[in-house]
Amino acid sequence: MGSGIWSTNVYDAADRYRKATGKSAFSYSDSGARTVHPDLDPRGTTRESRDSDEHPQSTPIAVLFDVTGSMGHVPRTLQAKLPQLLGLLLRQGYARDPQVMFGAIGDATCDRAPLQVGQFESDNRMDDDLGKIVLEGGGGGQMMESYELAMYFMARHTVTDSWEKRGRRGYLFIIGDELAYGKVKRREVSKVVGEDLGEDVPVRQIVDEVTRRWDTYYLLPAGSHYSGSRKVLDFWRDLLGQNAIELDDLDAVCETIALTVGLGEEAIDLDEGLRDLDRHGSAATGTVSKALARIGAGRRTVVSALPATSALPAPRGGSTLPAPRGGSTGGVTRL
Repeated sequence: MGSGIWSTNVYDAADRYRKATGKSAFSYSDSGARTVHPDLDPRGTTRESRDSDEHPQSTPIAVLFDVTGSMGHVPRTLQAKLPQLLGLLLRQGYARDPQVMFGAIGDATCDRAPLQVGQFESDNRMDDDLGKIVLEGGGGGQMMESYELAMYFMARHTVTDSWEKRGRRGYLFIIGDELAYGKVKRREVSKVVGEDLGEDVPVRQIVDEVTRRWDTYYLLPAGSHYSGSRKVLDFWRDLLGQNAIELDDLDAVCETIALTVGLGEEAIDLDEGLRDLDRHGSAATGTVSKALARIGAGRRTVVSALPATSALPAPRGGSTLPAPRGGSTGGVTRL
């Protein structure tokens, strides 16, 4: 996966065709499907972001979003704004050879599609993956969804050349409005991912694991059921520090992701990114400026040696994560 080049012309042609034929961009879900599409089934799989002659410096970017309850409109917003996201990443040079993976998060205690994970793609197949997502709209109604299961998959079932060859973390964005469960449960991993975990894993431990290889951000958008909730925001800031970000406009999510990557790659500073948004006529400048003010003021950290398994190196973009619980942090170089 990860071959090919994104084309806005191809995207526009597909969009025109759907409108002319009355088809939905989410035809799999809108046709009544309520089980995970085979291409997005996480069971027994590992997702890979690999270099190639076409893309020699792959930059992995994973976007996983809650599709329960009031969050079900998030993928439709993302799909409609894919050209803006890819335009900033590619035309503005925010990231070299970006490979984007989309996925969806539900509730493993009750949903039929609690975790859906696409492939890392460089071309319009990322739009195809979005279209295969089941917008189940379920959830357990207890202010918790299975974000910890999604982080488990990202921590233990992804492989990236960015990390293995260059010691550079990828970017993980989780878009949601609720708390994670306190543990990654053995029985849920067995059912959804198809492996024997041995024992439950505390959520803080899995956060430590995922942040070793992924700069991890939690986006809490306006318009969701628990938007503005201090309980939700405090929960995620306890886990991710300032990488837990409030958005006062869901329509700004693609621009927020793009500028966060641009900051992490040191392709821009925040002021430059905001000027890019203005030049492209984006209405998201104010929201993005507010959301990324703290991150944009920081300095990036580059991993200069692969850390020990107990390490928790600081992420790029000046983020502040909880201190590691024991062990060395490995070698880092601050730029």
